[in-house]
Amino acid sequence: MNSFNNVTVVPKANVYFDGRVVSHTVHFADGSRKTLGLIYPGSYHFGTAAPERMEIIAGACKVTLDGSSESVVYQEGAFFDVSGNSGFTIVVEDGICEYICSFLSA
Repeated sequence: MNSFNNVTVVPKANVYFDGRVVSHTVHFADGSRKTLGLIYPGSYHFGTAAPERMEIIAGACKVTLDGSSESVVYQEGAFFDVSGNSGFTIVVEDGICEYICSFLSA
């Protein structure tokens, strides 16, 4: 996806892990929301309240979902889903990983 139309963007950044992960929230007319962000090299754990879909739009990462011992590599064009009330560890080994996080209905 190259662009979003008819949205409201929250200008204040969501900053995590001392600026190593940064995103901005986008609200859509239908009430849904997404975050668009960057992840710099490192290993980070995120918890989820609602189910999420993480689309990788540039770069690559390795993801381990909570409750799993399997790590999966995701590259540009791929996505993974995370259950609500769960979490995941994401590792970026080099470069910058860019993503779109969609908050899904339960």
